[in-house]
Amino acid sequence: MRLRVTQVVVLSLAWLTAAPAAAADRPNVLMIAVDDLNDWVGCLGGHPQAKTPHIDRLASRGVLFANAHCQAPICNPSRVSLMTGRLPSTSGIYLLSPTQFRQSPALADCLTLPEYFAKHGYATFGCGKIYHNSTSTETFQKYGPRGGFGPLPEKKINYPTGHRLWDWGEFPESDAQMPDAQVADWAVEQLQRKHDKPFFLAAGFFRPHVPLYAPKKWWDLYPPEDGIELPKVLDSDRDDIPQYGKDLTAGFPAPRHSWFVENRQWRRAVRGYLACVSFVDHQIGRVLGALDRSPYAGNTIVVLWGDHGWALGEKQRWAKRALWQRETGVPLIIAAPGMTRAARTQKPAGLIDIYPTLIELCGLPENARLEGASLAPLLKDPDSPWDRPTICTFWKDNHTAISEQWRYICYADASEELYNIREDPHEWENLAGDARYREKIRRLAAHLPKVNAEPLPDSRGLGSALKDVPD
Repeated sequence: MRLRVTQVVVLSLAWLTAAPAAAADRPNVLMIAVDDLNDWVGCLGGHPQAKTPHIDRLASRGVLFANAHCQAPICNPSRVSLMTGRLPSTSGIYLLSPTQFRQSPALADCLTLPEYFAKHGYATFGCGKIYHNSTSTETFQKYGPRGGFGPLPEKKINYPTGHRLWDWGEFPESDAQMPDAQVADWAVEQLQRKHDKPFFLAAGFFRPHVPLYAPKKWWDLYPPEDGIELPKVLDSDRDDIPQYGKDLTAGFPAPRHSWFVENRQWRRAVRGYLACVSFVDHQIGRVLGALDRSPYAGNTIVVLWGDHGWALGEKQRWAKRALWQRETGVPLIIAAPGMTRAARTQKPAGLIDIYPTLIELCGLPENARLEGASLAPLLKDPDSPWDRPTICTFWKDNHTAISEQWRYICYADASEELYNIREDPHEWENLAGDARYREKIRRLAAHLPKVNAEPLPDSRGLGSALKDVPD
């Protein structure tokens, strides 16, 4: 599906510029989260064989942010940042631990996104993976099934060693056995109920996070391995990366790229990822279909996001935990009543912008503690002036700033990378050493966080080659 920027007639924006007279008049919110989903989505064109008709249909009803990024390329800090509206560099939450985000002094008394909506008259419901684990489900008034990574076969199918979740294959037999199907069931049930208040409903799906298991019918959507297209990979891609960047991104529980190549598993794992993407797209379609059949269809904002990207061989890496496009780039679609439809924008956006966007669209009071920016101007006109880059952070003092044309990375030791992402979308040529780009670097660096909080005391799980970082 090809999207073009189109401005439609705005029927009424009174509810956007001023709070409605009654809470019942405010729009509902349906928020859909997808774990480890990169741009291998039909409407984003990240992989030519990806089949995602339901996500594509949602994009045709709203604005597709084709240059959207997480604030941390790892689950916990990314989701905490989105749900609290604060940067990882402010909270000190950089890794999977700690998962109790209120251990951070900066977040101890914050109102999370669902708590802010509840404070202003909304009924809030959640299910599946919204935060990194179940410890924060108390921020919703009602929580359904938490989902999970299972079921798991008795023995691993294709990757015999390593972490239990690192595997891929045709399993289980039916969708009904997958926790994501149960998450969709519960979300559908909520949309079938009568609600006396406007509602905020969040549904979080686990796939395509590893293990890349999906029933056979989703594998059969794609050709056998010899017909699977691989991502474009440059063997010398890491040669111009600073040593600090190599060390920071060297340690992770994923198999090494060389293992996939040597064991002829690269195409099969790519097929597994695509199968999982199509499976979760189907579950998303079930939820969107229930919304379309409900009385709430005309007065509900839908926002879909992935928590971070995922590499499948690019820069000889797999999974996440890096500051390059494949790891930071995420799907972000917002479809709102009265806003532009079937539009695509390259203006940089961050997941941290979702919180202020939703409270503006719903006419709620401004929350002055948020560090993101409302995307409402781009929902009204995707070509609006927008000169604000978005920021992603991986561990303390390592940041990237992304604009429409450039990605600038600055590591803790002051080493740098610069890519012209318009002309070099694969980020194969690091321009940081070219004196002609020093002014460009200076301007992008001015947007990097001025506060770099110390990691919380029990931070662990970096798994890098940096010896002075706890693991």
